[in-house]
Amino acid sequence: MKTRALVVDDSAMLRKSMVAALRRIEGLSCAEAGDGGEGLKRLSSERFDIVITDINMPVMDGLKLIAAIRQPPLQLEIPIVVITTESDSQDRERALALGASRYMVKPVQAPDVIAAVKDLLNLA
Repeated sequence: MKTRALVVDDSAMLRKSMVAALRRIEGLSCAEAGDGGEGLKRLSSERFDIVITDINMPVMDGLKLIAAIRQPPLQLEIPIVVITTESDSQDRERALALGASRYMVKPVQAPDVIAAVKDLLNLA
């Protein structure tokens, strides 16, 4: 079975660049969502192995998405990587407390994102 990632960001350009970077990981396919609400819909009807999300988005922000992923009815244990412009330690602590696995501050380099995803998915 193919490994699947869901990239959630309201910026189409950032989603496309993230997907392009993640495609360098052999066997990983990516899907996209433009906000947390769209991401949540996809998560409730499709299987994903990891979620990469921004925090600041319309409709549903990344923190609410993380909380929804970790709570019933979804209650998924998949890794969640936050990639955001929010560099405040309180934002980081809140995201991690809600269930984020990693917190990265933009701008991020593709090799760093790839390394984090490979590590979280145990792909060496």
